[in-house]
Amino acid sequence: MEYTPEACRKARLAMRDTLDVVGGKWKLVLLTILRRGKRRFRELSREADISPRILSKELQEMEMNGLVSRTVLDTKPITVEYALTPYSETLDEVLNAMEKWGQTHRQKIMST
Repeated sequence: MEYTPEACRKARLAMRDTLDVVGGKWKLVLLTILRRGKRRFRELSREADISPRILSKELQEMEMNGLVSRTVLDTKPITVEYALTPYSETLDEVLNAMEKWGQTHRQKIMST
């Protein structure tokens, strides 16, 4: 890859776009949880240890970006279930690389 000013500008723009979609404290955590299967709203809240208000906001943004689907179940009381969309699979390589890096980093920090 050539590092011209134009290539660097495009790379920064692409990185900013990526971070706009998956950045923040919770989105990557939620994606990781949902990789193991569908979850109801309360399950996600408990498993991620996130408040319902913040979870609702994060899930709305993820749904708007096509990463999660929301299904209202015909139960009493009504429950809502969330799942990853096929489009979210485009992040698999990124998530796997981040998990691997995080494990390596944790080992490095813990051994010093």
